[in-house]
Amino acid sequence: MRAERFAGRGRAYGPLMTVISTGSTTATSSSGRAARPAGAVRPARPARPVVSELRLAAFASHRRAVIPLGPLTLLAGGSGAGKSTALCGYEALARLAAGDPLEDVFPDAVAWVPERAGADAQGRRGFRLGCTVEGPAGPVRLELAVQAEPTLRIVGERLSDGGATLLSTALRDPGRSAVQAAWHTAGAVPVTRAPFPDDRLGTALLPLRVAGTTEGELRVLAAAEQAVVALRSAFLCDPQPRRMRAAVPVGEGRLTSSCDNLAEVLYRTHGQCAQRHARLVASAHTGCAGQVTGLTVERLADGRVQARTERGPGHSTPLGRLGDGELRYLAFALVLLTGPHVLVVDPAAEVPSAMQSLTVLADGFDRSLDARQRGELLALATSICAAGHTRLLATVTEATAASARGTEGVTVVDLAP
Repeated sequence: MRAERFAGRGRAYGPLMTVISTGSTTATSSSGRAARPAGAVRPARPARPVVSELRLAAFASHRRAVIPLGPLTLLAGGSGAGKSTALCGYEALARLAAGDPLEDVFPDAVAWVPERAGADAQGRRGFRLGCTVEGPAGPVRLELAVQAEPTLRIVGERLSDGGATLLSTALRDPGRSAVQAAWHTAGAVPVTRAPFPDDRLGTALLPLRVAGTTEGELRVLAAAEQAVVALRSAFLCDPQPRRMRAAVPVGEGRLTSSCDNLAEVLYRTHGQCAQRHARLVASAHTGCAGQVTGLTVERLADGRVQARTERGPGHSTPLGRLGDGELRYLAFALVLLTGPHVLVVDPAAEVPSAMQSLTVLADGFDRSLDARQRGELLALATSICAAGHTRLLATVTEATAASARGTEGVTVVDLAP
């Protein structure tokens, strides 16, 4: 169910976050490594956990890739540079942090093994990825090694802060579906050891296994919870215009990843979020062809709802008549303006919303958009992300990346095949 909610139906966001903008950043990668600009000053710790770096040590086409992430990060590069792959790496970590089993996250695990990666003497091949999470506990690093062949399993995981290892797991007995985990205790026993399942992220299991009775255990819990909270509040968004044109039944009014229930969500926001709905109408007028004075929803005789664009007094047209670019533009604007409360996401319910943040993952953020729409949507995203409630990680074409370079608050990462 959770996997369906994340990939198929779309992820709902969680809460709000305060992020300190570091200004415009451009990073370049030839072997996949993206470096922080010379002279850049590391920002103060954010009040809410955020993923500040994605590492793809050996993941599909990436080798030793280090991708810095800001409030608004655009991945650029030619075809085959690995932009979509990087987004998949982030999504995989998010799903594992949310508790999804390994086989659901990587149904075709061999596809993520680097090309020409040879097997060892036991015929084993796999991949490695990780991230850095900034937050109240300081920078926390998560590293993960996954065996894809002959059996899919997590064979190694490490959680650390300040250079100290807080959790490590290792495969000791290939015949058992478990790994040996060891975590920092700093009590009567300096390290606690126990078996963990080899198909789940150990970091996500720590809050269920660590009592928090010693200073060391509290440190471990703080790091684990920071990593989990930052990763799991993610919303994968890829609007599908062909699925957005039809009338839809009224449900809970939470937007899916494909945005196929856009009319249902507009039906909800029109009555419940007047101010944000007004901003959406203004964005539609700016990014759509012709005059747009309103976005309304018509309830049909069969109970379904159909969205309409108001074109002035007495004139309106079904939203389904808009072009693909207009529909994608409108969907992204809705996601950015409304935030977590109308998105299908799975936030950490035990953590106050004020301590969480949403990361929108958008593959092809500028797909089907013309130059005017790209500029307007980028300006909207920059404004929203600067406010600190939402972060955006998106793949874009070189045209969009070129216009974004030098923009305050935007990080452009150039990937090279």
